[in-house]
Amino acid sequence: MTVLVTGATGNVGRYIVEELVRTGHNVRALTRNPAKANFPKEVEVVYGDLASPESLVPVLKGVTSMHLITFNSEGFGPLQTGPEIVELAKKAGVERVTVLWSGVNGPVEQAVEASSLEWTFLQPPPEFMSNTLIWAESIRSEGIVKEPFADSLDAMIHPADIGSVAATALTNTGHAGKIYTLTGPEVLTIPEKVRTISAAIGKDIQFVELTEEQARERMRNKGAQEDVIDFVVGWHANPPKSAYTVVPTVEQVTGRPARTFAQWVSEHVQYFKNQ
Repeated sequence: MTVLVTGATGNVGRYIVEELVRTGHNVRALTRNPAKANFPKEVEVVYGDLASPESLVPVLKGVTSMHLITFNSEGFGPLQTGPEIVELAKKAGVERVTVLWSGVNGPVEQAVEASSLEWTFLQPPPEFMSNTLIWAESIRSEGIVKEPFADSLDAMIHPADIGSVAATALTNTGHAGKIYTLTGPEVLTIPEKVRTISAAIGKDIQFVELTEEQARERMRNKGAQEDVIDFVVGWHANPPKSAYTVVPTVEQVTGRPARTFAQWVSEHVQYFKNQ
């Protein structure tokens, strides 16, 4: 069995690769820049671009399971090539697929769900614990975190837990046709996250709340599309109940409890400390 992981160098993809290697599976990691992939020698690193499906033809040879992302790395909008990718996967003999939900029912989701593939959708909250790494520079240099919507609640998840669920679904039966809602084990506000980091690094961190327009402008400066900005801002301004409702799916699927934010911070404490 060869498992293809798309988005392999991303926050979640790396953990899927790591978990598959740990459990003894053959892993093929797809990236647009193989030279910078930096994976263990057991991992077969290959070039491919989901926005150019023809590049996947040689990559899919011998693949039985595949993890798919659903966004385009250019502008972070929904990937439009879902039907082509699914057709190529079926022709190559792929049987099982996991899909990392993008927050919208886009072309990839629709094509996978309509296909004969054994699919599993992974629906994590919009906030991953790793997202807080964007605070590291300002914490180190100024001892400050700037974000909008201070009271917004979310049950953010450790990317490794998404990776564990994906690896389990890709290599075991019993997950076909399932939509797995995933969360971390606790609900936190932004100031609570800041306090957790502060305690871990032994440094007082100030929290400054941005206005909505300041937040939008910051995302524009990073190249995000307006529809993506609208989605992100809307979600945080008025998060759906599902965003802050803890569910036990991670433990039910993997047999291991979901990691806490304090655990994640302890693994990455050096990123937040002065270097």
